[in-house]
Amino acid sequence: MKNMNKVILMGRLTRDPEVRYTQTSNTLVASFTLAVNRRFVRQGEERQADFLNVVAWGKLGEFCSKYYKKGQQVAITGRIQTRTWDDEQGQKHYITEIVAEEAYFADSKREGDGASANFDATFGAMPNAGVGSDFEISSGDDLPF
Repeated sequence: MKNMNKVILMGRLTRDPEVRYTQTSNTLVASFTLAVNRRFVRQGEERQADFLNVVAWGKLGEFCSKYYKKGQQVAITGRIQTRTWDDEQGQKHYITEIVAEEAYFADSKREGDGASANFDATFGAMPNAGVGSDFEISSGDDLPF
């Protein structure tokens, strides 16, 4: 059996994506954090959320930086990656992040919302997800995932 590393997330951006470029190849990388609600709520407690770091490289990163904004609900598919580095004091740091492979809008359709109506299918657009279509993704917490 082959190994598999695949994650599917839906959550809200906690801030606008941050863009930087790699020093060696000048490749664009966008990073942002998704607040993803946990599935179950303990009685008498508020719903808990996990705050997950996401990175998107190249054209996908460019797409995310252009169209994604703080508070927007999005869906990401990708893989989990852990990396380490040493800081200036020689201290080792670890980070676990999601490397995005596909990016989707997940807010309910809104009249006049040009961004969700006209984005490029190359980046994971669901067909016919524009204004006036029959396709809609719920923005409520009643989704089964």
